[in-house]
Amino acid sequence: MVGVHAPGLPVAHLTALGLHALQHRGQESAGIAVSDGSQLALHKRLGLVGQVFDEETLARLEADQDGAPAGHAARLAIGHTRYSTTGSNSLPNVQPVYAASELGELMLGHNGNLTNATWLRDELTEQGIEFVTASDTEVLAKLIAHAPGRSWAQRVEHAFHRASGAFTFTMLTGHALVAARDPVGFRPLALGRLHDDAGRPAGWAVASESVALDAMGATFVRDVEAGEILTIDDEGVHASRPGVSAEASDARERLCVFEFVYLARPDSVIGGRLLYEARLRMGRRLALEQPADADLVIPVPDSAIPAAIGYAEQSGLPFREGLIKNRYVGRTFIQPGQTSREASVRLKFNPLPEVLAGKRVVVVDDSIVRGTTTGPIVAMLRRAGAREVHVRIHSPQMRYPCYMGVDTGRRAELIAANLSLDGIRRQIGADSLGYLSQEGLLEAVGGDNRRHCTACFDGSYPVDVPLDVDKFALERG
Repeated sequence: MVGVHAPGLPVAHLTALGLHALQHRGQESAGIAVSDGSQLALHKRLGLVGQVFDEETLARLEADQDGAPAGHAARLAIGHTRYSTTGSNSLPNVQPVYAASELGELMLGHNGNLTNATWLRDELTEQGIEFVTASDTEVLAKLIAHAPGRSWAQRVEHAFHRASGAFTFTMLTGHALVAARDPVGFRPLALGRLHDDAGRPAGWAVASESVALDAMGATFVRDVEAGEILTIDDEGVHASRPGVSAEASDARERLCVFEFVYLARPDSVIGGRLLYEARLRMGRRLALEQPADADLVIPVPDSAIPAAIGYAEQSGLPFREGLIKNRYVGRTFIQPGQTSREASVRLKFNPLPEVLAGKRVVVVDDSIVRGTTTGPIVAMLRRAGAREVHVRIHSPQMRYPCYMGVDTGRRAELIAANLSLDGIRRQIGADSLGYLSQEGLLEAVGGDNRRHCTACFDGSYPVDVPLDVDKFALERG
């Protein structure tokens, strides 16, 4: 998710650069919306960023919608790459989404999940508001559009009191960019400064991760705080944290710890912490907690590479690449169906028999969710000649569903919720299995469970959640 306010700069092109850097967060579809100061325009499609946007499309978005000369070109833009957690992977559900009210039109891109989306949509429908998607993002957009208030910031503040769950978002209006994190701050958001070719300040950018600011040539300024609303217009950045003191909001913040384990890129900085270093520490702590009598350490690339390096350093075992990744296959965890995840494992990794043959191997991975991808990897290593396979996971056992923007499925689908540790080991075919403790994970990321959401590990949800997750509830509603 990206937002840009930079009159005079190519905002659609900058947004596309940011989306390329965030492609790991969503690989199903992409969209960019722009404003020339009054009118909004949108282009969105199913597919990767590079498939959805070419130079001609971006140039068309940059131009004024009436064909006016430069000076009336796009001044603001938002962009989104989708990983579906509510609603199917279909064109109507692609973001940004549109809404309108007497205050004007808006486009909105959203990272997270509303846990009360069904209830909110039913209430809005009773008010005569129509919906064209099965996404909770449209619920959020229309909740804001039809909220009371004389400004968009006031309407967002009203939505803060009505919506529940995770809703970090960027919003485009005719003349302003609005960006916000929900009061619990489940998902990250970074603010950056853009400059022109002469190095003069020329605009602002926001993005889900700092790496997107790097790709756009923006200078990181700070993280957007939990419960903070930014309105960015020609006069600058206007920030507010409505309804609660900064101290109370800080105490309530629960940033998703799985951002550090898997979701975010290792070169991103969140809360002043480089994720690469955090994952190194996870691996070192994992080696102390779950040692193995083995010959070498290999990662499941790419997200587990830093942790595997840390494990090797701490244990004194050599680090090797035993699996070569086909980088033209997407991230298996965030693919929309189980069949596609299983097929992708076979396409995604190729073992190196020359490295593995006759060896006792520690294979480090970030997590085991359903267990259906880890088992094939273990079998692949054995076919390549590994004598023993010891699986080490640099996060705790995932026993509870995520309702805040990670598609883990129902609790019945989570292997750790249904099998003992030894049962999981036998299911995946490993010689031994060990997980990082929750205490060890939190120490590695430099926090504690008073500042991080750890609900997928311990069931302690910071907000009320439904009894069970149903990704397609709004499609049947």
